[in-house]
Amino acid sequence: MALRSASYNRPMSVGKDRSVSTKAQSQRACILPKRTISANVRWMQSAAQASDMIPIPDHANDLFYPDTDGRPMAESDFQREPLSYAISALRRFFHDQDDIYVSGNLLIYYEQGNPKASVAPDVFVVRGAPGHDRRIYKLWEEPKAPDFVLEITSNSSVSEDQGIKRGLYAFLGIEEYWQIDPTGDYLIPSLQGLRLTEGNYWPIPVRDSGDGTLIGASTVLGLELRNTGGQLHFHDPIQDRTLLTYAELAQAAEIAERGREIAERARRIAERGYQNAEQARETAERRAETEARQRAAAEARADVEARQRAAAEARIAELEKSLRNQR
Repeated sequence: MALRSASYNRPMSVGKDRSVSTKAQSQRACILPKRTISANVRWMQSAAQASDMIPIPDHANDLFYPDTDGRPMAESDFQREPLSYAISALRRFFHDQDDIYVSGNLLIYYEQGNPKASVAPDVFVVRGAPGHDRRIYKLWEEPKAPDFVLEITSNSSVSEDQGIKRGLYAFLGIEEYWQIDPTGDYLIPSLQGLRLTEGNYWPIPVRDSGDGTLIGASTVLGLELRNTGGQLHFHDPIQDRTLLTYAELAQAAEIAERGREIAERARRIAERGYQNAEQARETAERRAETEARQRAAAEARADVEARQRAAAEARIAELEKSLRNQR
């Protein structure tokens, strides 16, 4: 995002010529992190300690530090989506750690007494700073500068992201500087990372997974950055899971709840089917038992009738014999 500075008006070199003129330093009270790469600034800090100097006050706190630079948050949907995702996903990932601050598109003021000396990274993370919300971020009032910065590159920001911001972020001691190009029009490869080593930025290896996904590992976050067709996601390699935003988590929970409801309905239907089948089985068994009893009763009646018939026939035969003898 935006970078404004009255005194920092050209890229800070990230090579041999990294010094800032003593004259320029003496004209401003730039409060820098302990890891600043400027030898002159380290000399000035030592001199200040030796002479019990204190930072120049903001003209009795009369200076106003705006919380907006008037620029839009993102150039288009291509930039806004990864920006919103990154902030939300990282806040959720670090939500139980009170000493990690995650923000984005927030003005960072790096020079006390100069409201024009500011930069607004798209996304940044500070390890060792309270996680409460802020209106702006003043380096001289905070424990440290950011450790991680991510810029979403666009047509209007590519030269600034590749030039002046790279120098400034190195100057401020930001350990990791990442850039992603969602459209793939400005950066090759479209995911790039830099790690600060002895005052210089060196490329962080980015690999292609084979399916077009670019993957880079952030040691500051303990996460992988993944760019799949312009879609940014953070991946936790330890738990092997992709970080979700609060909205995505709520959507996943809603889908899971709907799945549970569908499964419950299916279970109830199956239970009713089982109950119906059980009732049908019991009815069939009762019918079979009734039919068996009826069959047994019929067989008993037939047996009785057969015995009665046999007795009657025997009696008739006996009577017939008696009649024949009487003749």
